[in-house]
Amino acid sequence: MKPFTGIDRLSLNQITTQKWSVREAVDGCARTGIPFIGLWRDKVAEIGLRESARMVRDAGLHISSLCRGGWFSAATAAERQARLDDNRRALDEAAELGTDVLVLVCGPAADRDIGAARAYVEEAIAQLIPYAAERGVKLGIEPLHPMYAAERSVIVTLAEANRLVHRLDHNHVGVVIDAYHVWWDPDIYTQIVEAAGHILGFHVSDWLLPTPDLLMGRGMMGDGVIELRRLRYAVVDYV
Repeated sequence: MKPFTGIDRLSLNQITTQKWSVREAVDGCARTGIPFIGLWRDKVAEIGLRESARMVRDAGLHISSLCRGGWFSAATAAERQARLDDNRRALDEAAELGTDVLVLVCGPAADRDIGAARAYVEEAIAQLIPYAAERGVKLGIEPLHPMYAAERSVIVTLAEANRLVHRLDHNHVGVVIDAYHVWWDPDIYTQIVEAAGHILGFHVSDWLLPTPDLLMGRGMMGDGVIELRRLRYAVVDYV
């Protein structure tokens, strides 16, 4: 087990302070000594890429990732192409901001064929790899909790994400592990080992009881039921 000391790799994901602008989030990080920030595209769009990058740089911070790309499956070829084009724009944005990770929330199925949607996720990421490599940005596949399969992502276990990474076999593809989404999985520690060398991010929050909301009901670390210490140590060993 690697020692875990200090906060030199700590990042604030901007969704944590959703009501804050980029400036407010950057100021909050600088004020509290958090060295990294994970930006969201909608917040960046409010003030622009250059201004966002300048604010982060002037505050002495670094950008851990940009959220989000993905949402690949669609009913028509034209819609699928539009989503690929948007992911390429997201890669451009990540590169201009100076981060090397674009987080992918892979999206739901366009119809009832979840198997076809999963196959298309792999196809879409494969199409993006050359562009990502040119931009120096890695594609971080984030599996979501199964309760989001119908509306947010057909990739719902770390095992699925790992299989994609192994099949795609490129150093610009990895996984992002979110404790809220994976804590329930009886195979999670085996899959963290499988992800060794490909872990691009680790998100932490807690699962409250009772759960107040399926999307926005996350709690502060220690307020819920997730065994966060064990998960953290497992991930740190294999980053």
